[in-house]
Amino acid sequence: METENKKLGLLALTALVISSSIGSGIFGIASDMAEGTSPGAAIVAWIITGVGVLMLCLALTNIINKRPELSGIFSYATETFGPFGGFISGWGYWLSAWLGNIAFATIMMSALSYFIPALGDGSNLLSIIVASVILWIMCLVVNRGIESAAFLNVIITVCKLVPLLLFSIVAIIAFKTDIFTMDFWGTVSGKFSFKDVMSQVNSSMMVLMWVFVGIEGAAMMSDRAKTKKTAGKATVLGLAGLLCVYLLLSLLPYGLMSRGEICELKQPTMAYLLSYIVGPWGAAFINIAMIISVAGCWLSWTMLPVETTLLMAQQNLLPKKFGEINAKNVPTFSLVFMTVLSQIFIFTLLFTDKAYNFAYSLCTAAIFITWILVCVYQMKLSYENRGKRGEAGQLAVGIIGTIFYAWAIWASGIGYFLLCMLVYIIGIFLYVKARKENGAEKVFSKKEGIVILFILLGAAISVYMLIIGGIAV
Repeated sequence: METENKKLGLLALTALVISSSIGSGIFGIASDMAEGTSPGAAIVAWIITGVGVLMLCLALTNIINKRPELSGIFSYATETFGPFGGFISGWGYWLSAWLGNIAFATIMMSALSYFIPALGDGSNLLSIIVASVILWIMCLVVNRGIESAAFLNVIITVCKLVPLLLFSIVAIIAFKTDIFTMDFWGTVSGKFSFKDVMSQVNSSMMVLMWVFVGIEGAAMMSDRAKTKKTAGKATVLGLAGLLCVYLLLSLLPYGLMSRGEICELKQPTMAYLLSYIVGPWGAAFINIAMIISVAGCWLSWTMLPVETTLLMAQQNLLPKKFGEINAKNVPTFSLVFMTVLSQIFIFTLLFTDKAYNFAYSLCTAAIFITWILVCVYQMKLSYENRGKRGEAGQLAVGIIGTIFYAWAIWASGIGYFLLCMLVYIIGIFLYVKARKENGAEKVFSKKEGIVILFILLGAAISVYMLIIGGIAV
């Protein structure tokens, strides 16, 4: 049967970047930031993070323009380290995407509980049932065609941005400079201290990285774009839009309440901040907006991991079954496989009240692997083109990006990064099967064998950290 040939334009891809990133995190970022970060330290954190994420976006744009024949963000790692490197990157991206959906399921049920108290804190049996129904609806929508789902995503993006704009306007009007500057640096002396400020920056890094997960969405979907350059432009435009939104929504609350008062607010923090300014209807309004926002993000992140496994199967990094497509050009097996795993994980929410924090922390740690490998390939590509105009600057982009994400892995909590190694062990079995399907006599080289040993060591250390309580689950 013929497949549909619709292609995604600049608007659809930019909307995908923004919608993939703006999900649940922005609605609770005020209290997440205020818990360990003063206004001054928050500004420093955003500057550092903004530069780091900009390096990733510039790297993606450069690579897409120079190597448009490469499909999927993980293919950059294949070009650098071979097939196993591509698998490491792709598996991390896929893992990150569907774990993010678990976080969305949890926080959406929490928002719905504002209107339906029987849902409790979002992790009881009724919440699990409702979340499961939505999970499978998302599966059906995407299975009917990724391009159609992307069009729906544009509409959802507009719906989620309007409430955020309204909150920003109201917060600007109510903003009080004296409250904002009252404890500007969050230090005992009240003055800037590099050590104290950087300690605060470190404490906020996982939160800041979490709200940028999805920024690579256009690059991941570049095969479905009208042109590869369109995907590059969408990535940079998406980042510019996100930075404007995030800066406003994370810094304005410091001028509405003291840090202590913000920390005491329930989630989603933005709902209760608006309620504080305009009255009870504000909380209801923001909770509705959050439900729409999370729905859009959930839809985006159902598309992205499916596209990842499809491309990985086409490049012989996963078994051929993951690359089988239906009449709508959607890999149904891959989609159902991911949905079943998500369903299993959702049931675990019955046994913990920290599912949202754990899911988004693990999601963010997993994608660090993919991001840092993009920056490494940026360095390799720029070095290969050394001597050409502009390549010195491109090399700097790769170096700065690599250093930033290496630091971010450490600052965000190395335990979550190591915990991802447990899931890599499962993926390696699928990788071996894929390589044997394609007639590979020797699956791993000596260098790749060393990498596997490090993965096993990381997994063992993460289990030990779980036992002694070094990783919060």
